[in-house]
Amino acid sequence: MESPQEKIERLRRELDEHNYNYYVLNAPTIDDRTFDEMMHELQGLEETFPQYFDPNSPTQRVGNDINRSFSQVEHRYPMLSLSNTYSIEEVSAFYERVRSGLMGEDFELVGELKYDGTSISLIYEGGRLVRAVTRGDGTRGDDVTENVKTIRSIPLQLRGNDYPDSFEIRGEILMPWAVFDTLNKEREEQEEPLFANPRNAAAGTLKSQNSAVVAARGLDAYLYYLLGENLPADTHYENLQYARSWGFKVSDAVRKLHSVEEVKEYINYWDMERKNLPVATDGMVFKVNSLRQQKNLGYTAKSPRWAIAYKFQAEKALTRLNSVSYQVGRTGTVTPVANLDPVLLSGTIVKRATLHNEDIINALDLHIGDMVFVEKGGEIIPKITAVDTSARLLIGEKVRFIRTCPECGTPLKRIEGEAAWFCPNEKGCPPQIKGRIEHFISRKAMNIEGLGSETIGQFYSLGLVRDASDLYTLQPDVIAGLERMGERSAQNIVDAVKQSCSVPFERVLFALGIRYVGETVAKKLALALHSIDRIIEATTEDLIRIGDIGVRIAQSVVAYFSDEDNLRFVERLRQYGVQMQITEERLSERTDKLSGATIVISGTFTHHSRDEYKALIEQHGGINTGSVSGKTTYILAGENMGPAKLEKARKLGVRILSEEEFLEMIQ
Repeated sequence: MESPQEKIERLRRELDEHNYNYYVLNAPTIDDRTFDEMMHELQGLEETFPQYFDPNSPTQRVGNDINRSFSQVEHRYPMLSLSNTYSIEEVSAFYERVRSGLMGEDFELVGELKYDGTSISLIYEGGRLVRAVTRGDGTRGDDVTENVKTIRSIPLQLRGNDYPDSFEIRGEILMPWAVFDTLNKEREEQEEPLFANPRNAAAGTLKSQNSAVVAARGLDAYLYYLLGENLPADTHYENLQYARSWGFKVSDAVRKLHSVEEVKEYINYWDMERKNLPVATDGMVFKVNSLRQQKNLGYTAKSPRWAIAYKFQAEKALTRLNSVSYQVGRTGTVTPVANLDPVLLSGTIVKRATLHNEDIINALDLHIGDMVFVEKGGEIIPKITAVDTSARLLIGEKVRFIRTCPECGTPLKRIEGEAAWFCPNEKGCPPQIKGRIEHFISRKAMNIEGLGSETIGQFYSLGLVRDASDLYTLQPDVIAGLERMGERSAQNIVDAVKQSCSVPFERVLFALGIRYVGETVAKKLALALHSIDRIIEATTEDLIRIGDIGVRIAQSVVAYFSDEDNLRFVERLRQYGVQMQITEERLSERTDKLSGATIVISGTFTHHSRDEYKALIEQHGGINTGSVSGKTTYILAGENMGPAKLEKARKLGVRILSEEEFLEMIQ
């Protein structure tokens, strides 16, 4: 006769098997009533014998109504975005870039559908789910493990026994169309705001602080990428097949492709067939199959060179233009926005569309009341692409771009050679002031949680915050009494502001919001000059000597620090404890062994990837460039070095280093 423990373990195994059959294979072997009876029996046994509790038991998928805040977790492997393409020709160009990057070596691509949901990273140890983390800013995300456990197509305990002891698998969490339609119907009946599309609904559900709500919403998941030190195969495709055998839901659409022609056939097939799928897709992804080849191809600053996303052609809709309004961004740029009759486009109700700038308005010859074609491609905000002039019956007023700021009334300016008009009143125009603060607190900058645009607007209107440095003077008792704010929220904001003092200097530099200084430029400036004081003292000529810093960027940096108000702002941040230099620990890792050296990387490598070599060059004071010239000091050459670079190096007398010679040089 079974002991209570044996019966509990048997029921768990059987329920896991039935759950897999139903949610992953879509092939149930028992009816719902029998499943529910087994689940009820297991729940009763677990309540009677709490010593056998298991957080990954099938009974734990129902969630609970305990509200939880999410902690931030750093990704072991950054979750980068993919480069997007919108035509088969661009995919063909990617194929040729891969061929060139691999020096003619044979390779396979893997074609996959690009599911339109919210990205997730799942960590398994000993075959059990231990953590689920959202993409976040690509470096850090939210720990949503308890919510993810309620998604029945995600295994809590893996099948078989041939999985690595520890690994990560990534995928997309989705809300199926049928669930989305039912949910919106219920919300409409209860007079609640409707979700715009399944992606937003899935993302909002996943971030719910009540896991019982997540369990009730019927989310699904497709997994598409395995990472770890001891993966079972050397290719992406075979690893996905292993993942499928362990119980993960892997798309049946995954295919190995061996030529541009096969890639085109894959695109043409799914461009039509995707409309029959139960979940939303917005394109396809093509990845190099070999993990070794992936490593050799490496990464750009934002995306892998071995993968690319193909986005389906944008859908169009015809609707009426009712008016044009104007928005002012944090840098003062004024953007015209078309206000439209609501129209359904790619599963979303569209009421507004960007018009970009005055030149676009003039080219379209827009009039109020025009019937316009609206398109939603790779942009978040749809755009107007054309006017149906044949539908003009009673033509309205011609749309003319404004000449004064809609927020502060300042006459607008336009820089010669640029399309945009901007408001020059950067110190007195409210949207610019609030926009700079919002940029300062953003995830990729100071990452101050608990603050959003509404809260910043509230603080600004009450005079509590006039620039980002004022955030460091906020007191919990002062802000706790504000609308939509309580003691706990107020304390969380103050704590988050305080924690931002540990943000690395390069992100502080990015947070300042200097025109043309994005994440990459901020990092280059920080690593080259080490402190805010040296950047303040730098001349335009000094800055141009830094790799990839052009005249426009250099002039913008000098102009920013020539302004006394900006200097006072920086000094206040320094006084509040914000990092204004690279730490001694980071500096101790840097040397000048390659100081003054300009190095070109070419070929495929054994010991490190291209990106790792690029980082080593920068760490030791060198500059990495992509092309050989008279300024090139060395070429770091792997196998199958490009013949054109080799020939040019010989003509110019550039020394060629092997991997071993380079590593010996920096040790």
